[in-house]
Amino acid sequence: STAILLYLSRKYNTPDHWYPSDIQKRAQVDEYLSWHHANIRANAPKTMWIKVLIPLFTGQPLPTEKLQEVMEGLSTSLKQFEERFLQDKAFIIGSEISLADLVAIVELMQPVGVGCDVFEDRPRLMRWRQRVEEAVGKELFFQAHEMILNIKEL
Repeated sequence: STAILLYLSRKYNTPDHWYPSDIQKRAQVDEYLSWHHANIRANAPKTMWIKVLIPLFTGQPLPTEKLQEVMEGLSTSLKQFEERFLQDKAFIIGSEISLADLVAIVELMQPVGVGCDVFEDRPRLMRWRQRVEEAVGKELFFQAHEMILNIKEL
């Protein structure tokens, strides 16, 4: 949860860029984290449920209309994410990665893991993802997402 991320960043005195001490930058992180739950988080994980988990539990696929409905909602959220939060910046709050970027990327990798590449046809979003991968380190990035990226093997 975001609460534990904020707690850990304070407890372990993480580098300032993760959760900035500058009140305006911190407010930008907080703004994104508040927006995230009702938008990206409300849509992205549903792709995994619809394409993999529900069929795994029930033995039957869900109608494609359900996935299409979720993808439409996710598309709207991604458009808002790009226009409101990314704009022309390297990361959500500017030139450095923050907790906001980590929270966002984890959710957006879930559709990718089930074959819904949300970065395709979204060059701004794709460049942001690449910057997040580089900032975290590609090896760690893919290690952290290994289970999600291989979930279809269930």
